Amino acid sequence: MTLFRFPLIALALVTAAQIRAAAPVAPTVPHVNVRFGETIPDPYAWLRNKANPGVISYLEAENAYTETLTAGLKPLRETLYKEMLGRIKQTDLSVPVRRGRFYYYTRTEEGKQYQVHCRKAAGPGMAFDAAASEEVLLDLNEMAKGLAFLGVADVSVSDDGNLLIYCTDTTGYRQYDLHIKDLRTGKVLAPTAQRVTSVEWAADNRTFFFTTEDPVTKRSDTVWRMGLDGKATRLYEEKDELYRVGLYRTKDGKFVIMSVDSTDTWECSYLDAADPGAAFRVLLPREKGHKYAVDHREGLFYLRTNKGALDFRIVTVPVKDPGTRDWKTFVAPRDGVHVEGLELFKGFAVVSEKREGLVVFRVLDFATGKWHEITQPETVYYASGGSTPEYDSVQFRFHYQSQVTPATTYDYNMARRERTLLKRQEVLGYDPSLYQSERVWATARDGVKVPMSLVYRKGLQRDGKAPLYSYGYGSYGYGQPASFDSNRVSLLDRGVVFAVAHIRGGDELGEAWHRDGMLMKKKNTFTDFIDCAQSLVAGKWTASDRLVIEGGSAGGLLMGAVTNLAPGLFKAVHSAVPFVDVMNTMLDPTLPLTVGEYLEWGNPNEKAAYDYMRSYSPYDNLRKGAYPAILVTSSLNDSQVGFWEPAKYVAKLRTLKTDGNELLLRMKLEPGGHGGASGRYDRLRDKAFEYAWMLGQMGITK
Repeated sequence: MTLFRFPLIALALVTAAQIRAAAPVAPTVPHVNVRFGETIPDPYAWLRNKANPGVISYLEAENAYTETLTAGLKPLRETLYKEMLGRIKQTDLSVPVRRGRFYYYTRTEEGKQYQVHCRKAAGPGMAFDAAASEEVLLDLNEMAKGLAFLGVADVSVSDDGNLLIYCTDTTGYRQYDLHIKDLRTGKVLAPTAQRVTSVEWAADNRTFFFTTEDPVTKRSDTVWRMGLDGKATRLYEEKDELYRVGLYRTKDGKFVIMSVDSTDTWECSYLDAADPGAAFRVLLPREKGHKYAVDHREGLFYLRTNKGALDFRIVTVPVKDPGTRDWKTFVAPRDGVHVEGLELFKGFAVVSEKREGLVVFRVLDFATGKWHEITQPETVYYASGGSTPEYDSVQFRFHYQSQVTPATTYDYNMARRERTLLKRQEVLGYDPSLYQSERVWATARDGVKVPMSLVYRKGLQRDGKAPLYSYGYGSYGYGQPASFDSNRVSLLDRGVVFAVAHIRGGDELGEAWHRDGMLMKKKNTFTDFIDCAQSLVAGKWTASDRLVIEGGSAGGLLMGAVTNLAPGLFKAVHSAVPFVDVMNTMLDPTLPLTVGEYLEWGNPNEKAAYDYMRSYSPYDNLRKGAYPAILVTSSLNDSQVGFWEPAKYVAKLRTLKTDGNELLLRMKLEPGGHGGASGRYDRLRDKAFEYAWMLGQMGITK
């Protein structure tokens, strides 16, 4: 279709206003949706069909337009790329983790896009022996030759260390093929299963279990058992479209757990890992609103449950009588404490709790019955555990970082209460003493206090003149950590303040924080973000003409909603893989994620939910008027948010905006997915593009 073609050389010679006038204009094709007696025109519905050559032509034209309008930023783009690359130790090694007789790790090599998975045999006393010979398990760089995209997941070694399972995605659509490699011979069997979503080995080293997803809806719905003969036996199929199935193994390795979860209800079944031919047994039958997860130690199942505890508690039940309601309290519920997780060891237990958005580790010594906490050096930070696979270990491995402290890995001796630094991310040329992070609070319009995490270079003057980049998400109960990003240093060194708004819809302040930003309270997420931004302006951290915001996926919905509600508050918006066509997506049960997310967003087949969702859906609420500058990025093969959502959004907004601000769509047409490119250098190039655009909107061009 020549409709979308335009001469790039000629465009370089005309004014910015003329360039904007030459923006691609998508044709309109009559199409209406009728719901609850309401007729809604959707003239851009045709953009959903990527088999239509006109759709690809339109996307190519948008990409060309974006490249033309950002051509002046190429020097800054290249400068940023070199800066960000220069902070990375390109040849590097992860901290080795012991599993049985081997230590496993990944490494990267300068100039190569992907990781190499390796192992070394344990030395005397099962210690790591750096001098031991290296065995390469998977070289993703070799595997990626001839491919535009490579994703690898579920890398799992059998208990005896002889067999390796791994899953590959070569399109970005997150549909994985399962492979088995015999580590004794190096032989790789042909793909034995497709659309795999999780994998767990049995204890016999010959049998494994895996789950697969529906080819259309991508709902993980079926559990299989397979032996080395490649024959799969279907064990379970979940018919309820609200639920997804998954697999994991208890810390001591004794049980394989099948989880069947919806947004508000979880159910677990268990199977003796040493008897893989047995049937899974339901631990506690699903009960609407009851969420629980299970682990095992010494004949007891430990249940993290929300029964009688909104923010969870932990109880124990005997394996011999798991259905008993005679639960024994292990961790009681406490006000202001969200019990996030439990890691069991032979002699110890570590409970992860979240308090005011910060993770705290509490350790129990089973021998003494005494608890203690692991203290952290900063007041605002992010910590995570779960990376100590050995059940009999006295070491608890955890990861720590803050907005100024690079990712750090510790081993904590639970008996001696001592930590050992194993590795701190080496950020070349970075001096943390030059930067400051802090937690500030905004007051939402309903009086609720909303936390924000800020980081900036020391010496900042709070006079309202600093550019500020604010990030938000606020959905699914996924809290946004105050974490480190070496790329962000390029912004901080140019005087930019970075802020994370911990708005409702996440879980920073517990389960109630999530519930207050979902379903019929979803608008709290949007107004919280606006109120946080207004608080930053009022506090003279920045001004509206210097305020750039960003969010991706459900955070892209946030971006679309807040720019509709308060377009004059923001200078510019980066909306990544945005969920903006809420109604058309949630009304189509054949699309990935739709039905399973009725409990997060609402079921639009019900009138009340329909009206509420339509009142904030970004695509449905675009209006004629002025908007901030907007950059929308996406991928043609995105499996989580259809490419047509951002395409339709941009096409419609082009016809309505009355300002001269940029509206750009950057669509990855080659293989790439919800997370963008798969190679680390390609991802860095994309980040340099996005940062250059945001800095340009702030008036920073060097």
